[in-house]
Amino acid sequence: MSRSWERMVQRNTKQVNQQRKKQGKESIYATGSKAAAKSFELFKGRNIVFPFVLVLLGIMFWVVGSIDEAQGSGILANWLGVVLYFLLAALLFFRRPFLKIERARLSTIKFNRERFLSAAEIEKITLSRGMVAIKYKGKRKQWIFSRLINRYDTAAMGEHLEQFAKNNNIEVVHE
Repeated sequence: MSRSWERMVQRNTKQVNQQRKKQGKESIYATGSKAAAKSFELFKGRNIVFPFVLVLLGIMFWVVGSIDEAQGSGILANWLGVVLYFLLAALLFFRRPFLKIERARLSTIKFNRERFLSAAEIEKITLSRGMVAIKYKGKRKQWIFSRLINRYDTAAMGEHLEQFAKNNNIEVVHE
């Protein structure tokens, strides 16, 4: 179905469900289980490497600032910089990266906003033991999800991406 048709069906379904709810009836497409209602798979990782580097930089600036404390100038700026490094490390550690696999698109968080990639824009999916790479069509860019850097479950992710590729006729490469 085209996207405009899907949006129209969703809008009409929402209106009909509101009317049925007022009448006390069950909604259209209602399911008894949560698993059937879930329309996507979500794989979460954890940033470890970059926050660790930021903490090390904060400690380094703290040590350099405490050595240079004898002159007394710039103490507030030094402490502010150290605290901001630690806060940035905590922010990046607790904001977990993810890969969301839907029926006809993938999404992830890049540069603090959610990015979407439809199945028509994907050239190939490369699966290896510790990494998953999704390559755009006609571009040299690719999304890389690594077990080493971001602690993704790449085995489970690979299984779901193989099913996604089979449903959307996308090439899968095993390395």
